[in-house]
Amino acid sequence: MNVNYDYYRVFYYVAKYGSITGAAEFLLYNQPNVTRTIKILEKELGCVLFDRTNRGVTLTKQGEKLYEHIKIAVSHIELAEKEIQSEKELKSGIVSIGTTDIALRCFLLPILNRFHELYPEIKINITNYSTQQSINALQNGLVDFSVVTTPEEKTHGLKFTHMKTLNEVAVCGSNYKRFHTGKHSLKELAEYPIIMLDKTTASYELYKNIFARNKIDFSPMIETATADQIIPMVENNLGIGFVTEELLDKNSKDVFKIDILEDLPQRTISVVEKTNSNNSFAVERLFEIIFE
Repeated sequence: MNVNYDYYRVFYYVAKYGSITGAAEFLLYNQPNVTRTIKILEKELGCVLFDRTNRGVTLTKQGEKLYEHIKIAVSHIELAEKEIQSEKELKSGIVSIGTTDIALRCFLLPILNRFHELYPEIKINITNYSTQQSINALQNGLVDFSVVTTPEEKTHGLKFTHMKTLNEVAVCGSNYKRFHTGKHSLKELAEYPIIMLDKTTASYELYKNIFARNKIDFSPMIETATADQIIPMVENNLGIGFVTEELLDKNSKDVFKIDILEDLPQRTISVVEKTNSNNSFAVERLFEIIFE
């Protein structure tokens, strides 16, 4: 049996309104077409679905059985249509983002603030990862896209768009007075406790390679999970830290930038997306704001 779905849809509204005329008006069909459709459906099913009366139509027993099933199907279809329309109008939906701590604070937060003001009903899920963890989460479908800091490993099937350049600086607390003035080498700094992000992060690898190129042993005394923990540790004189300059509080009297003889690297923030992704309306709109 190969019955056109539209026949069932017409049947549903005739049963719902108890009237050929009511169904025709709702569906914007003419009455003869509605009548013809019901007759075709009855012929295909081999049973009478409606009893015709002067007041309209009523369901037969076979029609009532069919209606109970069709009602559920139409209800699901209409709900799906409403949900899609709601997402299209950005009145509902979810955006899931994987990001590093530095990328979130130095780039993403003001963009999310603007997006939330424009579309307050869109739910935003943010998960803090290291660069590689964030990329892995994207590949595994756990997030819609990622925002990471370099160095990152280029990966097949992913598109990297560089958005912002960051400067790295060395910092110390008030007890490290010898570093408050003049220029100093990385070798000098290495004689003191170094505070660094942990081994799972791109920052750790970045500085490990910098120290190796200068033939200096790289042995951080303190490793921490997030960049925003480094500065409070420096303020409390636990050691010398390396941070993104944009994270520094310009008004702080307890954290001092150290003038380094060697060049510290610039880093970039990149948006990472799948090259063949089929994004939601909400994600596409957020991308428009990010890339505008």
